[in-house]
This record gives sequence, C-alpha cells and structure tokens, in this order.
Amino acid sequence: MEIREAEKRAAELRAVIEKHNHNYYDLDSPTIEDDEYDALMRELRGIEQQFPELAVPDSPTHRVGGTVSSSFEKVAHTVQMGSLQDVFSEDEVRGFLSSVMEQGAHEFTVEPKIDGLSVSLEYENGVFTRGSTRGDGFVGEDITANLKTIRSIPLKLNEAPEFIEVRGEVYMPRRSFAKLCEEQERLGEPMPKNPRNAAAGSLRQKDSSVTAKRKLDIFVFNLQQLRGKELSSHSESLEYMQSLGFTVIPDYRVVHTADEVIERIREIGEMRRSLPFDIDGAVVKVNDFAMRNEIGFTTKVPKWAVAFKYPPEEKETTLNEIEINVGRTGALTPVAVFDPVQLAGTTVSRAILHNQDIISDKDIRVGDRIVVRKAGDIIPEVVRSVSHREGSEPYFIPNVCPICGAEALRDEDEAVIRCQNIDCPAQLARSIEHFASRNAMNIEGLGEAIVQQLLDNKFVANVADLYELDVQTVMQVTGGMKSAENLINSIENSKKASLDRLVFALGIRGIGQRAAKLLCEKFGSMEAIMEALPLEICSIDGFGDIMADSVYNAMQEPHRIKLIERLKNHGVNMTYDSGKVSDELAGKTFVLTGTLPTLTRDQAKKLIEERGGKCSGSVSKKTTYVLAGEEAGSKLTKAQELGVKIISEQEFRNMIGE
Repeated sequence: MEIREAEKRAAELRAVIEKHNHNYYDLDSPTIEDDEYDALMRELRGIEQQFPELAVPDSPTHRVGGTVSSSFEKVAHTVQMGSLQDVFSEDEVRGFLSSVMEQGAHEFTVEPKIDGLSVSLEYENGVFTRGSTRGDGFVGEDITANLKTIRSIPLKLNEAPEFIEVRGEVYMPRRSFAKLCEEQERLGEPMPKNPRNAAAGSLRQKDSSVTAKRKLDIFVFNLQQLRGKELSSHSESLEYMQSLGFTVIPDYRVVHTADEVIERIREIGEMRRSLPFDIDGAVVKVNDFAMRNEIGFTTKVPKWAVAFKYPPEEKETTLNEIEINVGRTGALTPVAVFDPVQLAGTTVSRAILHNQDIISDKDIRVGDRIVVRKAGDIIPEVVRSVSHREGSEPYFIPNVCPICGAEALRDEDEAVIRCQNIDCPAQLARSIEHFASRNAMNIEGLGEAIVQQLLDNKFVANVADLYELDVQTVMQVTGGMKSAENLINSIENSKKASLDRLVFALGIRGIGQRAAKLLCEKFGSMEAIMEALPLEICSIDGFGDIMADSVYNAMQEPHRIKLIERLKNHGVNMTYDSGKVSDELAGKTFVLTGTLPTLTRDQAKKLIEERGGKCSGSVSKKTTYVLAGEEAGSKLTKAQELGVKIISEQEFRNMIGE
C-alpha cells in the first residue's frame, strides 16, 4: 500500500470508528457487531504501524471511545480508566507473554472479562461517596445515585482505609436481561440488543428507580487508588478488596507459565455458556505491581495486560419468512423465521429483526442464507446475510397493519412503523393487559388468557367496557362463580386508583409511571391534563418537547377523549390527591446526605414532598438546602464549595414546625 492510499484509508477508518464509538459508548446502540468493529481497529492499527507518520494524536487507537453525557455531571478521573489491548489468537497471547517474561515477569493472573459497563467507585473513610462511568478514560459521568441501587455495591466498607478507589464492571445478569426483553416485548417497546447495552442504558437513567428495577450487578476487578495501606500484587489486591466487602471478579487464577495461561483461557472459554452473566473474553495480567511499573503503558493501554476475545458461536441457516407482530403501541415488529439451529445449548428458529433500518442495512431478504447467534447467549439475532436466493428482492415492512388492515406509518423521530388504528385488535389485547397491570389500575385476575377470551367472545371492545361487566358474563370465561366475583370486585376497586395510575394505564407513548405522577402533580386533574398545551407540559422538570407533544397529541385523539369520558361516567377517579400537607416548601429543592439522627431518607423525603418541596440526588447551584447527617460525603463538600445552605435534622424539623 502506498502512503497516499494508506493516508486516505486511515482517515476513512478513523471516521467510521468514531461514529461506531459514539453509537456504542454514548448511545448504547451499536450498529455493527463486535468482531466487525475489532477488524476495523486492527486494520487502522496495522496502517499506523506500517506508516508511523500517519499515527495522529487523536486516532481512535490512542484513546478510549465515549464522551460525557450532558445529563450527568462530569468527573475527572485521577487515575486514568484505560482499556486493554485485544488479542484474538493463542499465538498472540504467547507473543505477549514472551515479551513481558523477557522483562522479568514470572507470575500472571487470568480472569474472565465481564461484558458490561466499566465504573469507578470511591470511598472516603469507608463510605461510598461517588461512582462514575469510564467516559473517555479521563473524564466520566457521575452516576452515584444509580449505582447505589445495585445491592452488591457496599455503601460502607469493613475496616476501611482512609481512601480507596476501585474499578468494576456493571452487568445485567442473563436472567434479568431475559425478563427485561420479555417485558419490553409485551409492552410493544424496543428491546435492548444485548445485556451490555441494557446495563449501560439502565445506568444512564435520569430516574434511579428505573435503574433499580433492572436488577444490575457488579464485579470489582481493579484497585485504582489506595491510601493507608500498601499492596504488592493484583491477586493480593483482589483478596483485600473482597475482605472490605466487594464482590470481586470470580474464577481468577494465579499461574506461572505460558502453557498454564493458555490452559486457563481455554477453561474459561468452556465454562462461559454455563455462567449466569456474559463474558466476551479472558484477561491476562502481570500480577506483580512493581513489575507492572517497569513494563509501563502506551498512551491507551497497559503493556502488562491483554484481553483475549472469544469468537461468538454462529450458525448458518435459511430465512423462510418474515412475520410481522403488532405490539400494544401499534409498533409493527418484523420477526425472522428460519430453519432451526442449535445455539448455546437450545434450538432456535426465530429472531426479532427490530426495524426496517436494520433489515435494509443488512440487506436481509426472504430466502437468504443467514448467520444467526444469541445476543448474551439468550436472545437470537440475525448477524448478517450470506447470500441471496436467485430472483429475491429487498424486503420492506408493509405499510398496512397485518391484523386490521389499517394504514401503518413510520414515526418521524423513530425507526418504528406503527398501525394508526387505536382500535386495532392486536393493540387492544395488549392495551387492556397494560391497563390492568399491577403498576397501572392493578386489576387482579385480568391476565392475558382472560383478556383474550373476553375479546374473542366480544364481551369487551376497549378498557371502558370492563366497567360494564357483571358476574354472570365473567363466569363464562373464568368458569367459576368465586373467580368471577373476585374479578368484578377488583375491577370495581380500581375505580379508586390514584390518577397517576390511570394516566399511566392509558398507554401514552413515552409516559411511564414517574412521568405520569409528574403530570398529575403539575395539573391535578384529568380535565386539566387534557386542556394543557405543549408549552405548559414541557415546563415540567424532566419533560422535553417529544414527551410534551406525545401527551398533547394523545389527549386530542378523538378515541381517547371518548374513552376518558366513558371512564369518568363509570366512576373512575379523575382527580389527583398528592398527599400534600401544605405548600410551605414549594419551590425549594433539598439534597439529603449522610445518616440522620431519627429519620430515614425515605421519611425525610416524604416530609419534604408532602409540603410541596422537591428532592434531588445531586448538589447544584439550584439546590436550596442540603439536609446533612453523620458521615456526609462528597455532597456536603460540594455544598460548601457552592455556598449552598447546610441544615441539620433539627433545623429541618423547626422549618416545618415539628
């Protein structure tokens, strides 16, 4: 390759890789497979090695992908959170070992490489004070509130040093991932591509209660900083961190020869399918800290460690057809139906294709020979098309709903195509199930099977019809008097549900439980919500233009207006009781930190919100008061830096007249 050709190709590769870095690290939505990305990086690295003059300082080969989201405060890492050099063959591992052994290394650790999101955890005098993402390796995002929802992260350490910073990998267990996918599919919402993306998206939620529901976990795998104690090796640091209360990386082993390293890599590879979490490789590290310092670093990676990447299990098969499923929100979801293949120990014959963009980008056609695998060894996915059948044509999702025949249109701001008929039978079944769900109107006994029978027998045509059912009618689908009575009683009790539950139950796109509650707190009644203009809705903290337009458009839709009127006539509650005692704290924002003498944080938060105040998870210039108790951490320090007023529990009680 001539230098001009190399320069042009290197520029192309950098642009493509930066785009994929943005999709992967910042949007949690990769558009190519890991092995394709690795191939691009290897090609660029090869060009820069052949032509060193082309190795520009800002090349992707010299830094970690990812930028800081504006949704979170920035955190500058005192110790860089770098990445590892990837290798893809045993020969490359032996080459690495030969190099470090020549420099004096004789002891190594081999451990699983967890496929998740790398985070830093900081502790002052044993108290968890701050957690952050890796970001670009130098600056990350403060996600302390979300990390505190992960139960395996200790909030207080045993016999702790003065200060310690550790690095861990947050992941979503396979069971949690499967449950999330099942729930998203049931709600007709986009499903995460794999557990790693699901974990990353969960950690970047503005509402930490959403993160808590995702059941994330963590393994700590590296000591970043330590004051008050000296350690000499990686294995010693893992033992020490475990003694403090951390869940450290499992199945690590100390070995001494190249053959032992390779044998351990193979053993981890054999066990990966049986693990309850995803791994995408094995990490080999020089164990001795002093030897690491001698071996040193490049600008991006340490020279004393490599990550061996396992190839994904893939199978080739024939795509027989593409089915279209219709979800609760009217989304038309394409599903690939192919000849059965064995993947990760089970037989699979179907895989969701997600949307038209993915189908077009991969040029997937009916009759193709395709390659499939399991994302996270759980969810089948089509990786690529190998070859087209003679005479095949590009596939396009139909512009009519396959269930009701109504027009289906692509959303302006999404890749989703939706049925425009709110009374579509496919949407109706899922809408009723959602309406009756625990977090909505909580109608016990109204599950999927009963809903379908009610629809099949034409006993209901929308959710308002539920309130016209009687015991004799319900008995025809439940088969018993007692179960019918229980269901009718549950339907009757649902009329008393809080208004925010009803708003959530209506299934407005983009409006979850928290957003529904905020709407009700702002407007107080269904009538006021229906009359609200987008600008008024957008003024709610946490709402943007898209959410505001979604609410406004939903409340102008004739079918929904008629439905709400019928629900009102049936006696369903249409006003919101916030439980507020007064408005004496209205307009004031509190941040809670440390351990209060008599109140739990939930109790203090309730007292604040009952009086019209607001609680926030982080200190800023907009904070009115920091309510601090014992062992208050970085929030107290930041409040002092910003000049925010700090109050004790007693001062708070005096403020509210207790």
